[in-house]
Amino acid sequence: MKRVSKTGRVVYGWLMVCALGAPAHGDAIADHARQLHFASIVLDTHADTTQRLLTPAYDFGKRNTDGSHVDLPRMRAGGLNAQFFSIWIDSNIHGPPAVEKALDQIDAIRELVRSHPNDLGLATTAEDVRRAHATGKIAALMGVEGGHMLGNDLRMVRVYAALGVRYLTLAHFHNSELADSATDAPVHNGLSEFGRDAVREMNRNGMLVDISHVSDKSFYDALEVSRAPLIASHSSVRSISGHARNMTDEMIRALAAKGGVIQINYEVNYLSDEFRAAYETQIGSVAGNNEKLLKECNGDDVCMAEADKRQMMAAQAAGRLPHVSWEKIVEHIAYVVKLVGPDHVGLGSDFDGAIMPEGMDDCSYLPRITEALLCRGYSDADVRKILGGNMLRVMAAAERVAREMQGQRHAGGCPAPEAGRVADARGSR
Repeated sequence: MKRVSKTGRVVYGWLMVCALGAPAHGDAIADHARQLHFASIVLDTHADTTQRLLTPAYDFGKRNTDGSHVDLPRMRAGGLNAQFFSIWIDSNIHGPPAVEKALDQIDAIRELVRSHPNDLGLATTAEDVRRAHATGKIAALMGVEGGHMLGNDLRMVRVYAALGVRYLTLAHFHNSELADSATDAPVHNGLSEFGRDAVREMNRNGMLVDISHVSDKSFYDALEVSRAPLIASHSSVRSISGHARNMTDEMIRALAAKGGVIQINYEVNYLSDEFRAAYETQIGSVAGNNEKLLKECNGDDVCMAEADKRQMMAAQAAGRLPHVSWEKIVEHIAYVVKLVGPDHVGLGSDFDGAIMPEGMDDCSYLPRITEALLCRGYSDADVRKILGGNMLRVMAAAERVAREMQGQRHAGGCPAPEAGRVADARGSR
């Protein structure tokens, strides 16, 4: 009688699981997928939950039923153990008011960590994330979503870095002083000179350059200037959904060639071209609708997200918008893996800032992605890379570049004051 190898039994088992269809949710996923998921660092690079923290009624420590996507109980249930919280304000706001609003949100995240010391740990390095995971804590990280929050002042790169911010998105829906946006008429022809200076200063301070939201020309300019790998913190694949916010195959290849990573956005417009086209016909462009909701909600991001969801659900109920399954997330991941390999893709949900696909109602549903990747035949090691390992590698690379640049600039002399401040903020290593 011919023996079946252990590998053969595992593959056969997964084929049976996949043939029977993905389980409903949570505890129902297959044992191996569950073990792998909850043993891994699951790092998401973009959630707009920060806006909800500014609402007095929102309690991050309890399971909320208000349409939000992220809180402590659901992070634990979904194995989400490392989260970049987005610092976001309307990109029409500039100068000192933009800086002030950004600082308010940074303070809110730092206070969130301080008030939940048993569950959260502020992370500013890849090693911090690993240390938090080893001790059972959730790593809280920060990214500033829009160069307008520098207030046209290069010093703010150093200030934000010292406060723990580890990426800056060069632009948002509108052009910033740094870069042209993907959803605005160009004024800089890519990066401005200030933008180039900002990229170099971000490199020197260990802050990742995020090219989500920027124009294609801005992306290629940033790629040329940056010594560290770039990230797209929450972008998807343009070949699958043709939104200008998504990345072309050529851009993804160029990003990967420099060691960077594209973090797939779960927003339905960016996942499904059918939905994107219908949405633009029925509701308008994503950027245009954002402008409309900004005015209606007086800049309240929580109000905007809820209003957008209501209008989308009404259009779907009337049959004017198609339904989009969570499995489109995995389709985008698989496309990138086929294009450039498993080392250059990860998770950038846009939780609490976007319309989620059906079946990814909140962060507690994340184990589905792990099981779906295993069903596609990915190894455990590659799944761990996609869940968070790739982003940790890029963070570590940016940290190395910062050390090299600071050492080159100050070799034989006294350390720069700003470098000292960043070191103090990070703690001794």
